[in-house]
Amino acid sequence: MLCSICGTRPVGAAGVRCAVCAGAAGDGRARSGSTGATPAARPRLDQLRSPVGLARAVCVLLGAAAVADVLSIAAGVHSRVLIADGLDGGFLAVDEEAWTRADRLYGFAGSLQVLTFLTAGVVFLVWMRRARLNAEVFDPSAHPMKPGWAIGGWFVPIGNLWLPYRVTSGIWTASAPVETPGGRFAAPRALLNAWWAVFVADQLVSRASGRLYADAETGDEIIRGLDLVVVTDALDLVAAVLAILVVRRLTTMQSRRAELGAFPAGPRPSRAH
Repeated sequence: MLCSICGTRPVGAAGVRCAVCAGAAGDGRARSGSTGATPAARPRLDQLRSPVGLARAVCVLLGAAAVADVLSIAAGVHSRVLIADGLDGGFLAVDEEAWTRADRLYGFAGSLQVLTFLTAGVVFLVWMRRARLNAEVFDPSAHPMKPGWAIGGWFVPIGNLWLPYRVTSGIWTASAPVETPGGRFAAPRALLNAWWAVFVADQLVSRASGRLYADAETGDEIIRGLDLVVVTDALDLVAAVLAILVVRRLTTMQSRRAELGAFPAGPRPSRAH
């Protein structure tokens, strides 16, 4: 049975809390009963909430979104081949029944993408907020932005191309192992950077491909539009896979930090902005 407070360690002899959380609660009661000035409030162990369950749900839903991306890529390639085979001297001649089937398949794939994306997105935001609040307990000084930006940053036009990354970067730093060579701020984040680079590229290409495909009139223009849409779907797929890896990595990092029971961490070193 896991601790009812942190959800990451087995309960101790006390019954519902692990030894670390029980000790933290006892320290808090001892401080409250002492005389003198009230100490400044600081994050407590009992504010931790396990991100494991949410992480599993996010990974499953992102996996479903990746499957939808694969289906959309296949449908897009099929439509492109159908149109390319029907081009003759600038004129487009495609079997109406075959095109109807291809169009329906593409529409179904697109609807599945939207459904899985929205569902995964909602659960991802819930997971990210929980991870951000946990990271506040690990090290409040590691974050360049307030906890509310874990969700709000995604809804700022243009700003959503970098604000969520700043939030996630702070979570990454606060959750990194305390024994990281060079300090937690030097914790390798190649995976995090790769995910965000692909995500931003996906967003930019998606906007361009949508306009190009919607404005296409000739067969050649439709083919170019489909090519770019397929590229967008491929970026969606890669971004989903990398997001799964980021969620798994951060969740593992936070679980290990919680097991240590030593936080908040030391003061944040000064950095150039």
